[in-house]
Amino acid sequence: MNDSESGKTYPPLILTLALDKKVQVFFDSLRKKHFPPERNYLQAHLTLFHHLPGDQKQGIITKLEEVAAAYPSFSLEVTEVKMIGRGVAYKLESELLMKLHRQLAKVWQDWLTPQDRQKLWPHITVQNKVEAAKARALHEKLAESFAPFTVRATGLKLWEYKGGPWEWIKSFSF
Repeated sequence: MNDSESGKTYPPLILTLALDKKVQVFFDSLRKKHFPPERNYLQAHLTLFHHLPGDQKQGIITKLEEVAAAYPSFSLEVTEVKMIGRGVAYKLESELLMKLHRQLAKVWQDWLTPQDRQKLWPHITVQNKVEAAKARALHEKLAESFAPFTVRATGLKLWEYKGGPWEWIKSFSF
C-alpha cells in the first residue's frame, strides 16, 4: 500500500485467529513435519483476512481492540482433514467465528481484496505445494485416524506481510 502524500509504502496486513497453546503446538508440529522446509517460515494459522491496507494500521488496531473486548473466547470444531490441491488442511467450523468475520468484513468492505471478499473457509494448512501423490498419501494417513475435536479461539493476531515471512504486530485477547 502506498501513501500518496508521503510516498511511503506500507506492507499489507494479515489477520489470523489465535488458538489455545496446546492446539497451536499440535498444528505447528504437523506443519513442521509435513510442510516443505524451504517454504515453512510461518506457524500454523487460521487466516481471517489476507491483505488489509498497511497504511490503515492504527485504525485497524483500534477496531480489533474494540472487537476483541466484545467477544468471549469460543470453541471451534475441527471437523475433517481436507485435500487442498497439492496439500492438506484441517477444516474448522464455528458460527461465532463466521459472525466475527462478517462483522469485520462489513467494516472493512472498501479495503478488501477479491480473496478477502469471499466467504470465509476456516482451515489450518499443514502441508502445501508438494507433489499430488505426497499430499494424497498424507491426507489418507491423517484422515484414517481422524476424529473430530474441539479447540478454543483465544483472540486475534495482526501481522505485516514481509514478502514471505510475516512480522507479528499485536495480539488481541478475547
